[in-house]
Amino acid sequence: MQRQSHLLTLPHNPFFCFPESVGNYWNHPQHYTLREAGALNNFNIHYVASGKGCVEWDGEVHTLEAGEAVLYFPLQRQHYYSSTEDPWDIRWVHFYGNGLQDYMIERGFHKSQLWTIRNRAAWEQAHEELLVEAETHRMLHPNRLSALTYAILAVFVEQAIPISGSKSSSSSNRIAELLPLMQQEAAQPFILEHWAGLAGVSPHYFCKLFRSVMEMTPMDFITRCRLQMAKQWLLERKETPIGQIAADAGYPSVSYFNKRFMEHEDMTPTVYRQLYGL
Repeated sequence: MQRQSHLLTLPHNPFFCFPESVGNYWNHPQHYTLREAGALNNFNIHYVASGKGCVEWDGEVHTLEAGEAVLYFPLQRQHYYSSTEDPWDIRWVHFYGNGLQDYMIERGFHKSQLWTIRNRAAWEQAHEELLVEAETHRMLHPNRLSALTYAILAVFVEQAIPISGSKSSSSSNRIAELLPLMQQEAAQPFILEHWAGLAGVSPHYFCKLFRSVMEMTPMDFITRCRLQMAKQWLLERKETPIGQIAADAGYPSVSYFNKRFMEHEDMTPTVYRQLYGL
């Protein structure tokens, strides 16, 4: 069984955090999710209220039980599924916002993917309040949606402790800490040696670490960031020519920009603007 509410993504989000979707699955042993790297550009918390499930990460399978959660950063690969013998009751929320990535990294939440929530009742109550608001009023009260999302996040920040045994290393942490800056400067020419130097490793090892953390190459990440910017600008700057959008996103060649956009979106930038720019 399931309850879920998918909300509009705000093109000009004024909030620190805002829900993209929120839901609760139970008695659903077939629950299985696999999202490749780059599929979702938002944070994702899946919390187990009861039962069991599995999270696959970096080649290992981790079992999650009641009171435990998995936290995904934007653009990360996501692979999780319910136990068929003891199906989980899982509460989840996808959210995004201005400055969220820096906020989460500053508090060390990039150092682990698997967490235990000490005050389970507080998190479940905060989640239920957001779910009821989204089910009842949808987007009628965006201020309340934001406040309730922050309530969930505040409980998580205060009550979550990393599950021992989840993979973490100082080198991998340095990669994760660079992600906001890489996203911010994605439109600039990508120089591998520069980013490897900031991480304090060789270019070859930087690529290896980056793939381990993000399950994509550094250039794949830059490409996705550039296209994400371009998609936003195509809708916000309706009178700006496609060629200028391409150049601002780091693609001096409009034909190459069109090619990469088509590969990722299955449509041209012009069609994308026509479909979603209304």
